[in-house]
Amino acid sequence: MATAHTIPALLEQASARHGDRPAFVDGDTVLTYAELAAEVVRAARGLRAVGVQPGDRVAVWAPNRTEFALALLGAQSLGAALVPLNTRYRGHEARVVLERSGASVLVVADGFLDTHYTRMLRESAPEGSDESSPVAGLPRLHTVVDLGGGGEEGTLAWAELLARGEQVPVSEVAGLAAGVTPDTVCDILFTSGTTGVPKGVMSSHRQTLGVAQVWATGAGLTDQDRYAVINPFFHSFGYKAGIITAMTAGTAIHPVPVYSPESLMELVERERITVLPGAPTLFLTLINHPRLADFDLSSLRFAIAGAATVPETLFEQMLTVLGFDQVAQAYGLTECVVATQSRPGEDPRHVAETTGPGVPGIEVRVVDEHGQDVAVGADGEVLLRGDNVMLGYFEDPEATAEAIDPDGWLHTGDVGRLDEHGCLKITDRIKDMFTVGGFNVYPAEVENVLSRHPDVVEAAVVGVPDERMGTVGRAYLILRDGVAADEAALTAYCRERLANFKVPRELVVLAELPRNASGKVLKKDLRSS
Repeated sequence: MATAHTIPALLEQASARHGDRPAFVDGDTVLTYAELAAEVVRAARGLRAVGVQPGDRVAVWAPNRTEFALALLGAQSLGAALVPLNTRYRGHEARVVLERSGASVLVVADGFLDTHYTRMLRESAPEGSDESSPVAGLPRLHTVVDLGGGGEEGTLAWAELLARGEQVPVSEVAGLAAGVTPDTVCDILFTSGTTGVPKGVMSSHRQTLGVAQVWATGAGLTDQDRYAVINPFFHSFGYKAGIITAMTAGTAIHPVPVYSPESLMELVERERITVLPGAPTLFLTLINHPRLADFDLSSLRFAIAGAATVPETLFEQMLTVLGFDQVAQAYGLTECVVATQSRPGEDPRHVAETTGPGVPGIEVRVVDEHGQDVAVGADGEVLLRGDNVMLGYFEDPEATAEAIDPDGWLHTGDVGRLDEHGCLKITDRIKDMFTVGGFNVYPAEVENVLSRHPDVVEAAVVGVPDERMGTVGRAYLILRDGVAADEAALTAYCRERLANFKVPRELVVLAELPRNASGKVLKKDLRSS
Protein backbone atom coordinates (compact mmCIF):
# COMPACT_ATOMS: atom_id res chain seq x y z
CA MET A 1 0.00 0.00 0.00
CA ALA A 2 1.39 3.41 -0.96
CA THR A 3 2.50 5.94 1.68
CA ALA A 4 -0.20 8.50 2.53
CA HIS A 5 0.56 12.14 1.72
CA THR A 6 -2.42 13.79 3.44
CA ILE A 7 -3.82 13.49 6.96
CA PRO A 8 -7.25 12.22 5.74
CA ALA A 9 -5.49 9.55 3.64
CA LEU A 10 -3.35 8.58 6.65
CA LEU A 11 -6.47 8.18 8.81
CA GLU A 12 -8.10 5.99 6.18
CA GLN A 13 -4.94 3.94 5.78
CA ALA A 14 -4.44 3.50 9.55
CA SER A 15 -8.05 2.40 9.96
CA ALA A 16 -7.70 -0.16 7.16
CA ARG A 17 -4.35 -1.53 8.32
CA HIS A 18 -4.72 -1.34 12.10
CA GLY A 19 -8.48 -1.01 12.65
CA ASP A 20 -8.72 -3.18 15.77
CA ARG A 21 -5.44 -1.98 17.32
CA PRO A 22 -5.54 0.69 20.05
CA ALA A 23 -4.86 4.19 18.73
CA PHE A 24 -5.42 6.22 21.92
CA VAL A 25 -5.24 4.87 25.46
CA ASP A 26 -6.19 7.85 27.61
CA GLY A 27 -6.99 6.72 31.15
CA ASP A 28 -10.15 4.61 30.91
CA THR A 29 -10.82 5.78 27.33
CA VAL A 30 -9.52 3.50 24.59
CA LEU A 31 -10.05 4.21 20.89
CA THR A 32 -9.04 1.72 18.22
CA TYR A 33 -7.79 3.04 14.89
CA ALA A 34 -11.17 2.30 13.32
CA GLU A 35 -12.91 4.19 16.15
CA LEU A 36 -10.42 7.05 15.84
CA ALA A 37 -11.28 7.47 12.15
CA ALA A 38 -14.99 7.54 13.00
CA GLU A 39 -14.53 10.05 15.84
CA VAL A 40 -12.47 12.32 13.57
CA VAL A 41 -15.38 12.36 11.11
CA ARG A 42 -17.70 13.38 14.00
CA ALA A 43 -15.27 16.17 14.98
CA ALA A 44 -15.00 17.34 11.35
CA ARG A 45 -18.80 17.43 11.03
CA GLY A 46 -18.99 19.51 14.24
CA LEU A 47 -16.36 21.98 13.05
CA ARG A 48 -18.09 22.18 9.68
CA ALA A 49 -21.39 22.89 11.47
CA VAL A 50 -19.88 26.01 13.07
CA GLY A 51 -18.58 27.24 9.72
CA VAL A 52 -15.03 25.94 9.31
CA GLN A 53 -13.97 26.22 5.66
CA PRO A 54 -10.96 24.87 3.74
CA GLY A 55 -8.06 27.27 4.34
CA ASP A 56 -9.35 28.40 7.76
CA ARG A 57 -7.18 28.21 10.84
CA VAL A 58 -8.39 26.25 13.87
CA ALA A 59 -6.50 26.92 17.10
CA VAL A 60 -6.25 24.39 19.93
CA TRP A 61 -5.23 25.44 23.45
CA ALA A 62 -5.33 22.30 25.53
CA PRO A 63 -3.16 19.64 27.23
CA ASN A 64 -2.36 16.19 25.89
CA ARG A 65 -5.69 14.36 25.64
CA THR A 66 -7.60 12.44 23.01
CA GLU A 67 -9.91 15.35 22.14
CA PHE A 68 -6.92 17.50 21.19
CA ALA A 69 -6.10 14.97 18.48
CA LEU A 70 -9.74 14.75 17.38
CA ALA A 71 -9.94 18.53 17.02
CA LEU A 72 -6.70 18.83 15.04
CA LEU A 73 -7.38 15.83 12.79
CA GLY A 74 -10.97 16.96 12.26
CA ALA A 75 -9.83 20.43 11.21
CA GLN A 76 -7.18 19.05 8.86
CA SER A 77 -9.75 16.70 7.30
CA LEU A 78 -11.71 19.79 6.23
CA GLY A 79 -8.64 21.40 4.66
CA ALA A 80 -8.17 23.80 7.60
CA ALA A 81 -4.79 24.35 9.27
CA LEU A 82 -4.01 23.58 12.91
CA VAL A 83 -2.67 26.42 15.09
CA PRO A 84 -1.64 24.92 18.46
CA LEU A 85 -1.19 27.19 21.50
CA ASN A 86 1.21 26.55 24.38
CA THR A 87 -0.76 25.60 27.51
CA ARG A 88 1.57 27.80 29.57
CA TYR A 89 0.71 30.92 27.61
CA ARG A 90 -0.96 33.79 29.38
CA GLY A 91 -3.84 35.64 27.75
CA HIS A 92 -1.66 38.27 26.06
CA GLU A 93 0.58 35.68 24.40
CA ALA A 94 -2.34 33.62 23.11
CA ARG A 95 -4.08 36.73 21.81
CA VAL A 96 -1.08 37.67 19.66
CA VAL A 97 -1.02 34.23 18.02
CA LEU A 98 -4.79 34.26 17.45
CA GLU A 99 -4.55 37.74 15.92
CA ARG A 100 -1.65 36.87 13.64
CA SER A 101 -3.11 33.56 12.51
CA GLY A 102 -6.64 34.91 12.01
CA ALA A 103 -8.02 31.75 13.64
CA SER A 104 -11.77 31.39 13.20
CA VAL A 105 -12.29 28.68 15.85
CA LEU A 106 -10.52 28.14 19.16
CA VAL A 107 -10.73 24.84 21.06
CA VAL A 108 -9.80 25.17 24.75
CA ALA A 109 -9.70 23.05 27.90
CA ASP A 110 -10.99 25.54 30.45
CA GLY A 111 -10.18 24.52 34.01
CA PHE A 112 -7.10 22.40 33.22
CA LEU A 113 -4.85 22.77 36.28
CA ASP A 114 -7.26 25.52 37.42
CA THR A 115 -6.36 27.57 34.35
CA HIS A 116 -9.29 29.30 32.69
CA TYR A 117 -8.01 29.98 29.20
CA THR A 118 -11.08 31.77 27.85
CA ARG A 119 -11.19 34.07 30.88
CA MET A 120 -7.47 34.91 30.55
CA LEU A 121 -7.95 35.68 26.89
CA ARG A 122 -10.90 37.95 27.54
CA GLU A 123 -9.09 39.75 30.35
CA SER A 124 -6.22 40.51 27.96
CA ALA A 125 -8.45 42.52 25.59
CA PRO A 126 -7.32 46.14 25.09
CA GLU A 127 -9.74 48.78 26.30
CA GLY A 128 -12.38 49.70 23.75
CA SER A 129 -12.05 46.42 21.82
CA ASP A 130 -14.86 45.38 19.52
CA GLU A 131 -17.06 42.97 21.49
CA SER A 132 -19.08 41.46 18.64
CA SER A 133 -17.09 38.19 18.69
CA PRO A 134 -16.86 35.64 21.57
CA VAL A 135 -13.57 37.26 22.61
CA ALA A 136 -13.38 41.05 22.44
CA GLY A 137 -10.74 42.34 20.04
CA LEU A 138 -10.57 39.15 17.97
CA PRO A 139 -13.16 39.78 15.26
CA ARG A 140 -12.12 36.81 13.09
CA LEU A 141 -12.62 34.36 15.97
CA HIS A 142 -16.28 33.38 15.70
CA THR A 143 -16.43 30.24 17.88
CA VAL A 144 -14.80 29.09 21.13
CA VAL A 145 -15.27 25.38 21.94
CA ASP A 146 -14.59 24.07 25.44
CA LEU A 147 -13.49 20.44 25.72
CA GLY A 148 -15.17 20.46 29.12
CA GLY A 149 -18.69 21.59 29.83
CA GLY A 150 -18.58 25.01 28.23
CA GLY A 151 -18.85 26.75 31.59
CA GLU A 152 -17.67 30.15 30.38
CA GLU A 153 -20.36 32.33 28.86
CA GLY A 154 -20.26 32.35 25.06
CA THR A 155 -18.34 29.06 24.75
CA LEU A 156 -19.68 25.90 23.15
CA ALA A 157 -19.24 22.57 24.92
CA TRP A 158 -17.43 19.87 22.92
CA ALA A 159 -20.46 17.58 23.25
CA GLU A 160 -22.68 20.30 21.81
CA LEU A 161 -20.29 20.80 18.90
CA LEU A 162 -20.54 17.10 18.08
CA ALA A 163 -24.32 17.24 18.40
CA ARG A 164 -24.51 20.13 15.93
CA GLY A 165 -22.37 18.14 13.54
CA GLU A 166 -25.09 15.51 13.22
CA GLN A 167 -26.87 17.95 10.90
CA VAL A 168 -23.90 17.91 8.48
CA PRO A 169 -23.96 15.04 5.94
CA VAL A 170 -21.03 12.64 6.17
CA SER A 171 -20.71 12.96 2.40
CA GLU A 172 -20.00 16.69 2.78
CA VAL A 173 -16.98 16.21 5.05
CA ALA A 174 -15.84 13.22 2.98
CA GLY A 175 -15.84 15.44 -0.10
CA LEU A 176 -13.76 18.09 1.67
CA ALA A 177 -11.32 15.43 2.93
CA ALA A 178 -10.92 14.15 -0.62
CA GLY A 179 -10.12 17.69 -1.72
CA VAL A 180 -7.14 18.00 0.64
CA THR A 181 -3.89 17.73 -1.33
CA PRO A 182 -0.30 17.04 -0.25
CA ASP A 183 0.38 20.77 -0.75
CA THR A 184 -2.53 21.99 1.40
CA VAL A 185 -1.30 23.90 4.47
CA CYS A 186 -1.55 21.41 7.34
CA ASP A 187 -0.40 23.44 10.34
CA ILE A 188 0.97 26.79 11.39
CA LEU A 189 3.22 26.57 14.44
CA PHE A 190 4.09 29.94 15.92
CA THR A 191 7.61 30.63 17.10
CA SER A 192 8.57 33.90 18.75
CA GLY A 193 11.78 34.40 16.82
CA THR A 194 14.59 36.77 17.66
CA THR A 195 12.42 39.88 17.36
CA GLY A 196 9.93 38.70 19.98
CA VAL A 197 7.17 38.94 17.34
CA PRO A 198 5.61 35.51 16.73
CA LYS A 199 6.07 34.04 13.26
CA GLY A 200 3.86 31.26 11.95
CA VAL A 201 5.79 28.36 10.48
CA MET A 202 3.68 26.79 7.71
CA SER A 203 3.94 23.14 6.71
CA SER A 204 2.02 21.21 4.09
CA HIS A 205 0.43 17.81 4.63
CA ARG A 206 3.27 16.23 2.67
CA GLN A 207 5.88 17.83 4.92
CA THR A 208 4.18 16.97 8.21
CA LEU A 209 3.79 13.36 7.09
CA GLY A 210 7.39 13.37 5.85
CA VAL A 211 8.60 14.33 9.33
CA ALA A 212 6.47 11.57 10.85
CA GLN A 213 7.74 8.94 8.41
CA VAL A 214 11.39 9.83 9.05
CA TRP A 215 10.88 9.70 12.83
CA ALA A 216 8.90 6.44 12.74
CA THR A 217 11.58 4.78 10.58
CA GLY A 218 14.39 5.96 12.84
CA ALA A 219 12.56 4.62 15.90
CA GLY A 220 11.59 1.36 14.19
CA LEU A 221 7.97 1.92 15.25
CA THR A 222 5.41 -0.88 14.76
CA ASP A 223 1.81 -1.55 15.69
CA GLN A 224 3.08 -3.46 18.73
CA ASP A 225 4.64 -0.34 20.27
CA ARG A 226 3.09 1.67 23.07
CA TYR A 227 4.20 5.32 22.96
CA ALA A 228 3.89 7.55 26.03
CA VAL A 229 3.64 11.07 24.59
CA ILE A 230 4.85 13.45 27.27
CA ASN A 231 6.03 16.07 24.81
CA PRO A 232 3.14 18.52 24.47
CA PHE A 233 0.74 18.03 21.58
CA PHE A 234 1.02 21.81 21.00
CA HIS A 235 4.73 21.34 20.19
CA SER A 236 6.06 19.77 17.00
CA PHE A 237 7.73 17.06 19.10
CA GLY A 238 4.44 15.86 20.63
CA TYR A 239 2.29 16.56 17.57
CA LYS A 240 4.36 15.57 14.52
CA ALA A 241 6.87 13.23 16.19
CA GLY A 242 4.09 12.01 18.50
CA ILE A 243 0.52 11.77 17.23
CA ILE A 244 1.19 11.73 13.48
CA THR A 245 4.27 9.52 13.76
CA ALA A 246 2.37 6.92 15.80
CA MET A 247 -0.45 6.92 13.25
CA THR A 248 1.95 6.07 10.41
CA ALA A 249 2.88 2.81 12.18
CA GLY A 250 -0.35 1.93 13.99
CA THR A 251 1.34 2.55 17.34
CA ALA A 252 -0.75 3.02 20.50
CA ILE A 253 -0.62 6.58 21.82
CA HIS A 254 -0.72 7.13 25.59
CA PRO A 255 -1.15 10.90 26.17
CA VAL A 256 0.48 12.26 29.33
CA PRO A 257 -1.11 15.63 30.24
CA VAL A 258 1.00 16.36 33.35
CA TYR A 259 4.47 15.02 34.05
CA SER A 260 5.20 13.46 37.41
CA PRO A 261 8.09 10.97 37.67
CA GLU A 262 6.24 8.45 39.83
CA SER A 263 3.03 8.52 37.81
CA LEU A 264 5.08 8.13 34.62
CA MET A 265 6.94 5.11 36.00
CA GLU A 266 3.60 3.63 37.09
CA LEU A 267 2.29 4.16 33.53
CA VAL A 268 5.35 2.47 32.00
CA GLU A 269 4.96 -0.52 34.31
CA ARG A 270 1.17 -0.85 33.96
CA GLU A 271 0.91 -0.33 30.18
CA ARG A 272 4.30 -1.83 29.23
CA ILE A 273 5.34 1.38 27.45
CA THR A 274 8.02 0.80 24.80
CA VAL A 275 8.69 4.26 23.36
CA LEU A 276 9.43 7.25 25.60
CA PRO A 277 10.99 10.36 24.01
CA GLY A 278 11.50 13.59 25.93
CA ALA A 279 13.77 16.41 26.97
CA PRO A 280 17.00 15.36 28.73
CA THR A 281 15.54 16.75 31.98
CA LEU A 282 12.94 13.98 31.98
CA PHE A 283 15.49 11.17 31.83
CA LEU A 284 17.76 12.80 34.42
CA THR A 285 14.79 13.02 36.78
CA LEU A 286 14.03 9.32 36.36
CA ILE A 287 17.68 8.20 36.62
CA ASN A 288 18.09 10.06 39.92
CA HIS A 289 14.67 9.22 41.37
CA PRO A 290 14.84 7.56 44.82
CA ARG A 291 12.02 5.12 43.92
CA LEU A 292 13.34 4.07 40.52
CA ALA A 293 14.01 0.50 41.69
CA ASP A 294 10.37 0.11 42.80
CA PHE A 295 9.10 0.07 39.21
CA ASP A 296 9.46 -2.41 36.36
CA LEU A 297 10.62 -0.38 33.35
CA SER A 298 11.90 -3.39 31.41
CA SER A 299 9.44 -2.81 28.53
CA LEU A 300 11.25 0.40 27.46
CA ARG A 301 12.74 -0.02 24.00
CA PHE A 302 13.46 3.33 22.35
CA ALA A 303 14.10 6.87 23.50
CA ILE A 304 15.17 10.04 21.81
CA ALA A 305 16.38 13.06 23.73
CA GLY A 306 16.87 16.47 22.24
CA ALA A 307 16.13 20.15 22.72
CA ALA A 308 18.96 20.88 25.16
CA THR A 309 22.64 20.28 25.92
CA VAL A 310 23.05 16.80 27.34
CA PRO A 311 25.46 15.51 29.99
CA GLU A 312 28.15 13.18 28.56
CA THR A 313 26.91 10.18 30.55
CA LEU A 314 23.17 10.63 29.93
CA PHE A 315 22.76 8.19 27.03
CA GLU A 316 24.90 5.50 28.70
CA GLN A 317 22.75 5.82 31.83
CA MET A 318 19.55 5.65 29.75
CA LEU A 319 20.80 2.26 28.49
CA THR A 320 22.27 0.89 31.72
CA VAL A 321 20.08 2.46 34.42
CA LEU A 322 16.71 2.89 32.68
CA GLY A 323 17.16 -0.16 30.47
CA PHE A 324 16.38 1.23 27.01
CA ASP A 325 17.45 -0.96 24.09
CA GLN A 326 18.21 2.00 21.83
CA VAL A 327 18.78 5.71 22.49
CA ALA A 328 19.19 8.54 20.02
CA GLN A 329 19.67 12.26 19.84
CA ALA A 330 18.15 14.50 17.17
CA TYR A 331 18.34 18.10 16.05
CA GLY A 332 15.58 20.16 14.55
CA LEU A 333 13.69 23.40 14.87
CA THR A 334 10.11 24.40 14.18
CA GLU A 335 11.10 25.34 10.62
CA CYS A 336 12.50 21.81 10.03
CA VAL A 337 11.32 19.52 12.79
CA VAL A 338 13.70 16.59 12.28
CA ALA A 339 16.91 17.57 10.51
CA THR A 340 19.46 15.12 11.95
CA GLN A 341 19.13 11.95 14.01
CA SER A 342 21.52 9.40 15.50
CA ARG A 343 21.92 6.18 13.59
CA PRO A 344 20.87 2.84 15.11
CA GLY A 345 23.67 1.11 17.01
CA GLU A 346 25.71 4.27 17.66
CA ASP A 347 28.10 4.28 20.61
CA PRO A 348 26.22 6.15 23.38
CA ARG A 349 29.21 8.46 23.86
CA HIS A 350 29.00 9.46 20.20
CA VAL A 351 25.22 9.92 20.58
CA ALA A 352 25.91 12.33 23.45
CA GLU A 353 28.46 14.27 21.40
CA THR A 354 26.48 14.71 18.17
CA THR A 355 22.90 14.83 16.92
CA GLY A 356 23.65 12.42 14.08
CA PRO A 357 23.76 12.94 10.29
CA GLY A 358 21.06 14.51 8.14
CA VAL A 359 17.91 12.39 7.95
CA PRO A 360 16.74 11.10 4.54
CA GLY A 361 15.66 14.01 2.36
CA ILE A 362 17.60 16.66 4.31
CA GLU A 363 20.97 18.16 3.31
CA VAL A 364 23.14 19.76 6.00
CA ARG A 365 25.85 22.37 5.48
CA VAL A 366 27.96 24.38 7.91
CA VAL A 367 29.15 27.70 6.51
CA ASP A 368 31.17 30.75 7.48
CA GLU A 369 29.93 34.34 7.45
CA HIS A 370 30.52 34.49 3.67
CA GLY A 371 28.37 31.41 3.00
CA GLN A 372 31.39 29.19 2.25
CA ASP A 373 31.52 25.64 3.62
CA VAL A 374 33.88 25.29 6.58
CA ALA A 375 36.28 22.41 7.21
CA VAL A 376 35.28 19.27 9.12
CA GLY A 377 35.35 20.06 12.84
CA ALA A 378 35.12 23.83 12.33
CA ASP A 379 32.23 25.92 13.64
CA GLY A 380 29.84 27.78 11.38
CA GLU A 381 26.17 28.45 10.79
CA VAL A 382 24.01 25.38 10.19
CA LEU A 383 22.07 25.43 6.90
CA LEU A 384 19.37 22.90 5.98
CA ARG A 385 17.67 22.08 2.68
CA GLY A 386 15.15 19.43 1.76
CA ASP A 387 11.65 18.08 1.72
CA ASN A 388 10.70 18.89 5.29
CA VAL A 389 11.87 22.50 5.47
CA MET A 390 8.87 24.79 6.06
CA LEU A 391 6.84 26.36 3.27
CA GLY A 392 7.55 29.75 4.84
CA TYR A 393 6.23 32.09 7.51
CA PHE A 394 2.50 32.78 7.42
CA GLU A 395 1.74 36.13 5.75
CA ASP A 396 5.36 37.23 6.21
CA PRO A 397 7.26 37.01 2.89
CA GLU A 398 10.07 39.27 4.14
CA ALA A 399 10.88 37.02 7.10
CA THR A 400 10.62 33.99 4.82
CA ALA A 401 13.11 35.51 2.36
CA GLU A 402 15.49 36.24 5.25
CA ALA A 403 15.31 32.64 6.48
CA ILE A 404 15.38 30.71 3.18
CA ASP A 405 17.85 31.82 0.52
CA PRO A 406 17.22 31.65 -3.26
CA ASP A 407 18.88 28.22 -3.41
CA GLY A 408 16.43 26.83 -0.86
CA TRP A 409 18.79 26.71 2.14
CA LEU A 410 17.22 27.44 5.52
CA HIS A 411 19.57 29.60 7.61
CA THR A 412 18.96 28.24 11.10
CA GLY A 413 20.94 30.80 13.08
CA ASP A 414 22.47 27.89 15.01
CA VAL A 415 26.22 27.36 15.21
CA GLY A 416 27.50 23.84 14.77
CA ARG A 417 30.19 21.62 13.32
CA LEU A 418 30.24 18.41 11.27
CA ASP A 419 32.54 15.54 12.24
CA GLU A 420 34.29 13.11 9.89
CA HIS A 421 31.17 10.90 9.84
CA GLY A 422 28.91 13.75 8.72
CA CYS A 423 27.30 13.98 12.16
CA LEU A 424 26.28 17.40 13.43
CA LYS A 425 27.13 18.89 16.81
CA ILE A 426 25.34 22.09 17.85
CA THR A 427 27.76 24.37 19.70
CA ASP A 428 25.95 27.69 20.10
CA ARG A 429 22.95 29.70 18.96
CA ILE A 430 23.50 32.78 16.86
CA LYS A 431 20.04 33.93 17.72
CA ASP A 432 20.58 33.81 21.52
CA MET A 433 17.57 31.54 21.94
CA PHE A 434 17.87 29.12 24.85
CA THR A 435 15.88 26.12 26.00
CA VAL A 436 14.27 25.69 29.43
CA GLY A 437 13.18 22.12 30.14
CA GLY A 438 12.66 21.48 26.44
CA PHE A 439 10.82 24.77 25.69
CA ASN A 440 12.40 27.49 23.58
CA VAL A 441 12.81 30.93 25.13
CA TYR A 442 13.52 33.93 22.92
CA PRO A 443 15.24 36.66 24.96
CA ALA A 444 13.78 39.54 22.93
CA GLU A 445 10.26 38.61 23.99
CA VAL A 446 11.20 38.57 27.68
CA GLU A 447 13.22 41.76 27.30
CA ASN A 448 10.23 43.51 25.71
CA VAL A 449 8.05 42.60 28.69
CA LEU A 450 10.62 43.71 31.27
CA SER A 451 11.32 46.96 29.44
CA ARG A 452 7.65 47.91 29.65
CA HIS A 453 7.85 47.93 33.45
CA PRO A 454 7.92 51.55 34.69
CA ASP A 455 11.04 50.95 36.81
CA VAL A 456 13.13 49.35 34.05
CA VAL A 457 15.20 51.34 31.58
CA GLU A 458 16.69 48.39 29.72
CA ALA A 459 16.85 44.62 29.99
CA ALA A 460 19.10 41.92 28.55
CA VAL A 461 18.22 38.26 29.02
CA VAL A 462 20.55 35.29 28.61
CA GLY A 463 20.36 31.59 29.31
CA VAL A 464 22.57 30.23 32.07
CA PRO A 465 23.26 26.56 32.93
CA ASP A 466 20.95 24.85 35.39
CA GLU A 467 21.43 21.30 36.67
CA ARG A 468 17.75 20.36 36.56
CA MET A 469 16.36 22.34 33.61
CA GLY A 470 19.47 22.42 31.41
CA THR A 471 19.21 26.20 31.05
CA VAL A 472 17.23 28.95 32.79
CA GLY A 473 16.88 32.65 32.13
CA ARG A 474 18.84 35.39 33.85
CA ALA A 475 17.84 39.01 33.28
CA TYR A 476 20.27 41.90 33.58
CA LEU A 477 18.49 45.17 34.27
CA ILE A 478 19.21 48.88 34.20
CA LEU A 479 16.75 50.58 36.56
CA ARG A 480 15.59 54.18 36.64
CA ASP A 481 17.51 56.55 38.89
CA GLY A 482 16.50 56.35 42.52
CA VAL A 483 14.55 53.11 42.12
CA ALA A 484 15.39 50.18 44.37
CA ALA A 485 15.19 46.69 42.90
CA ASP A 486 12.09 44.74 43.95
CA GLU A 487 12.82 41.28 42.59
CA ALA A 488 9.55 39.77 43.82
CA ALA A 489 7.46 42.50 42.18
CA LEU A 490 9.36 42.28 38.89
CA THR A 491 9.03 38.49 38.85
CA ALA A 492 5.31 38.75 39.54
CA TYR A 493 5.02 41.28 36.70
CA CYS A 494 6.65 38.77 34.34
CA ARG A 495 4.47 35.89 35.55
CA GLU A 496 1.35 37.84 34.65
CA ARG A 497 2.57 38.34 31.09
CA LEU A 498 4.69 35.32 30.26
CA ALA A 499 4.49 31.54 30.41
CA ASN A 500 6.31 30.32 33.50
CA PHE A 501 9.25 28.79 31.60
CA LYS A 502 10.01 32.22 30.10
CA VAL A 503 10.13 34.01 33.47
CA PRO A 504 13.77 34.71 34.44
CA ARG A 505 14.91 32.73 37.47
CA GLU A 506 17.35 35.45 38.42
CA LEU A 507 17.38 39.25 38.13
CA VAL A 508 20.69 41.14 38.26
CA VAL A 509 20.81 44.94 38.45
CA LEU A 510 23.74 46.64 36.70
CA ALA A 511 24.82 50.25 36.37
CA GLU A 512 25.41 49.64 32.65
CA LEU A 513 25.34 46.79 30.15
CA PRO A 514 28.52 45.71 28.32
CA ARG A 515 28.45 46.89 24.71
CA ASN A 516 30.56 46.74 21.58
CA ALA A 517 31.67 49.73 19.51
CA SER A 518 28.34 49.86 17.66
CA GLY A 519 26.36 49.86 20.89
CA LYS A 520 25.11 46.27 20.73
CA VAL A 521 24.83 44.48 24.08
CA LEU A 522 27.54 41.86 24.46
CA LYS A 523 25.51 38.90 25.65
CA LYS A 524 28.56 36.64 25.48
CA ASP A 525 30.10 38.78 28.24
CA LEU A 526 26.90 38.58 30.29
CA ARG A 527 26.77 34.79 29.98
CA SER A 528 30.34 34.47 31.20
CA SER A 529 29.95 36.96 34.08
